Amino acid sequence: MTNRTTTKEKILHILKKDSEIAIKDLMDYFSISEVAIRRHLNDLIRQGFVKDRIVKQDIGRPYHLYSLTGKGHDTFPNQYDQLPIELLKDLESLQGKNAVTELLLKRKKREEEEYSSQLQDEEFDEKIKKIVDLQEEKGYMMNIEKKADGGYEIKNFNCPIYNLASSFGQICTNEKEMYATLFPRSKVTAHSCMTKGEKYCRWVITKPEEG
Repeated sequence: MTNRTTTKEKILHILKKDSEIAIKDLMDYFSISEVAIRRHLNDLIRQGFVKDRIVKQDIGRPYHLYSLTGKGHDTFPNQYDQLPIELLKDLESLQGKNAVTELLLKRKKREEEEYSSQLQDEEFDEKIKKIVDLQEEKGYMMNIEKKADGGYEIKNFNCPIYNLASSFGQICTNEKEMYATLFPRSKVTAHSCMTKGEKYCRWVITKPEEG
């Protein structure tokens, strides 16, 4: 790991090693004042790198314990982006393209079942809103707009598996097929895709046909 030089970087480094720490123990690593340390911690909390929790005691005042958030952990080197791609390429090398195809289809089926169980009995409008909420829980950044004909335009500005989808286009195809399965009486059309250089992915899901 590269050497950390600033006070905030040193705090992140300490929290990475100690997992969770109180201010009095954190002070052992610094020669600056507690007020200065608290200011840096509050900055890191506002920026989303650090979180705190209050511990109540039977005797004495409550105190705070500080730890890294997921964003804080991500400031350290990791292989989150590259490792899944390498594993799928290794699988393709060992067992052929069909093995990768089947694995990605299994992922699609699992997501379909997960969403179907939560969308059943919902009307079209509520179903659209619910699937957007479910996708956002997984890290997507969605925007929906209802069209004059009763259908919806869905834009996604963040894909949490962008690197994987860029290397394996089947993931995007599977997503379109999943939407088509979840909205069987609608026409689902993909109009743009981030993996093809667009600023966002854009889908149109038409109002369901009667009957």
